[in-house]
Amino acid sequence: MSTTHFGFQSVDETEKASRVRGVFDSVASKYDVMNDLMSMGLHRVWKAYTVMVANLKPGQQVLDIAGGTGDLAMAFAKQVGATGQVVHTDINEAMLRVGRERLINHGLALPTLVCDAEKLPFPDAHFDLVSVAFGLRNMTHKDAALREMARVLKPRGRLLVLEFSKVAEPLRKPYDWYSFKILPKLGQLVAGDANSYRYLAESIRMHPDQKELKALMKANGFGHVDVHNLTAGVVALHVGVKC
Repeated sequence: MSTTHFGFQSVDETEKASRVRGVFDSVASKYDVMNDLMSMGLHRVWKAYTVMVANLKPGQQVLDIAGGTGDLAMAFAKQVGATGQVVHTDINEAMLRVGRERLINHGLALPTLVCDAEKLPFPDAHFDLVSVAFGLRNMTHKDAALREMARVLKPRGRLLVLEFSKVAEPLRKPYDWYSFKILPKLGQLVAGDANSYRYLAESIRMHPDQKELKALMKANGFGHVDVHNLTAGVVALHVGVKC
């Protein structure tokens, strides 16, 4: 059987999706609070930058993958207006439920769908923009997922991948100390779950860095890829243009 990584563990490929689902089932209700605490509010800045780079026009079609609690979907919906459409998706039903309720509370009834990014249930060349924020690192076959994202994009359509990445060298030791000593304790205190946040730190270390992810995107359907490092590389926004 083929194996893959779940944090620092090696697991059977068939097990990873269910294990990741368990992590997000556990943290869904406290996800937004924990995001604010563990990033000191910076996740809002990173997402605002992503929305600015997206620069969507009224009437455009958008697919938000791993959309979770709906931050990006909500912002994109404001850009595309009543004539456009944002489809809000996630593989995790618990996260999607929290996001859907949040969107409805803000007066937005967006199409919401539980789906696997490696097998997207959408036609070819349908979307102007696909986004995935803090979700790609949890996917078992990142190459397959990227090919699917390219497939559903229109020619010259764009993919925005916002993800934790490789931090600048001077910050690596304090960043590791925070990630492995403080983050699990914070997860235990706020969400009652240290292990899920330990997995978060491990999954970031196992994810391709900026250069590797750029190469992976170019090998799977994207002819041009720009990399925007944010907060000294703690996070990177990769912008790929479909071939």
